Amino acid sequence: MHISWLEDFLVLAAVGNFSRAAEDRHMTQPAFGRRVRALEEWLGAELFDRSTQPVKLTEAGLWFQGVAPELLAEVARLPGAARAVAEANSRSLRFAATHALSLTFMPGWLRSFEAHTMAGTLQLESDMLHRCEALLAQSKVQFVMCHAHALVPGPLQVQGYPSLCVGTDVLIPVCAAGPDGRAQHSLEHSAAMAPLLAYSVESGLGNILHKTIDHALRGERTQTVFTAHLASVLRTMALEGRGIAWLPRSLIEADLAAGKLVAAAAAAWNVDLEVRLYRAHAPLGQAAQALWDAVALSLECGAAARS
Repeated sequence: MHISWLEDFLVLAAVGNFSRAAEDRHMTQPAFGRRVRALEEWLGAELFDRSTQPVKLTEAGLWFQGVAPELLAEVARLPGAARAVAEANSRSLRFAATHALSLTFMPGWLRSFEAHTMAGTLQLESDMLHRCEALLAQSKVQFVMCHAHALVPGPLQVQGYPSLCVGTDVLIPVCAAGPDGRAQHSLEHSAAMAPLLAYSVESGLGNILHKTIDHALRGERTQTVFTAHLASVLRTMALEGRGIAWLPRSLIEADLAAGKLVAAAAAAWNVDLEVRLYRAHAPLGQAAQALWDAVALSLECGAAARS
């Protein structure tokens, strides 16, 4: 018996017409009819009275109309149940992190919990924020690490995924330094249009900037000259003198120290960020739960020490 036969049955039971049901199931009427007949042969009972138009359910059909949705629902639950059983004793750690944090914050953070992260296998997916969020929703990873802002709730926060603030960062408007060490471009009070290097709409950092400073930017003379998904790409363009980009301090620490990049505006234009670790709703495996507990305890101890 094929699961698709149950779906065929439910469609035909709903519309009462073989031609319409076949169209809804994207197949020819003869092929659809053979599938319904195959289901009846497997059950050993006719499910439809074909002598009427529209066709009607037989007594066996009425009974099966209540059973078929339950069977489909149970089948749909099986993959999740199987993953839960496999996850319960899993020693693997599966992370997704945005590109910028994968390059900067995360390696050191993982080392600080080496006793837990080295106990089993460790997998890291580096991608754009919305793809990281999708991996968590699909149970393909246990954790997502990303930048966040208290006033700009992201989808994971809105959907109630548990999270911990594991660090801080700041977006700084920067540009290349000129021969005199001063900013090549200025955001404020500039006679010329200030060229902006912007994040695309798919970018998590771009969304934060849109919600926090876009309104204030309208009062300045600016022109967007380049757009990209990744902070690392905007960093390269800024180093080449192409314009002003809001970049995470964690990504440009060395550039600032070397004087290659400098602030292009006053500190009031900086945007404070959190680094958040989100975890799956479902129960975690042994290794993942141990790591989560260790991170939470570390944060509690740090807070107690500061108070």
